[in-house]
Amino acid sequence: MKTKRIIVLISGRGSNMLAIIQNVQSGILKDICTIQSVFSNKSDAAGLHKASKLDIPTHVITSKGKKRKNYNEMLLDWLKKENPDFIILAGYMKILSPEIIREFPKRIINIHPADTLQHQGLHGYDWAFENKLITTKITVHYVDEGLDTGEVIGKKEVDISDCRTIEEIEQKGLNVEHEFYSECLRKVLTGKDGKTQRDLFIYYA
Repeated sequence: MKTKRIIVLISGRGSNMLAIIQNVQSGILKDICTIQSVFSNKSDAAGLHKASKLDIPTHVITSKGKKRKNYNEMLLDWLKKENPDFIILAGYMKILSPEIIREFPKRIINIHPADTLQHQGLHGYDWAFENKLITTKITVHYVDEGLDTGEVIGKKEVDISDCRTIEEIEQKGLNVEHEFYSECLRKVLTGKDGKTQRDLFIYYA
């Protein structure tokens, strides 16, 4: 099987990015993919420093002060030049333009801290806390031109019945995200992303 080339997009601390790097270097993604680059729209994103320390190339195109159209054109030009097999969003806080999504159809993947059928957009863990949920879900999905509306690759349930604060929910969710994202990426990158009901719902006890 040919090793896939991926680019990871971040905007902040890069905790999911770090988990992916670790799995590429010595875990379940080893020999399945290589990380061409970690990209950020913020030059001071903490994840860039973490990636550099692990000898992963990084690249920045600052979005601050740029018109959205100009920024996305610059990002698209760079991505086309790099031509990765897949683009992995890991805490990337900008909405990709339709032009980028059309250039890489079913090759952009995102992780969302909620069930995308119930909550789209930001603050998924806040939403779970405010609605007093006893379980929530992590969703990994392909990115389309809607907001968290892309085809689902996998969902995993998280028991948050013992959590009393948003911070506790977030930490419990992140612990699941860090393992589940790489599990889903392995499924996609090895061509095993068939959409049976059993594949889509992998429950966390």
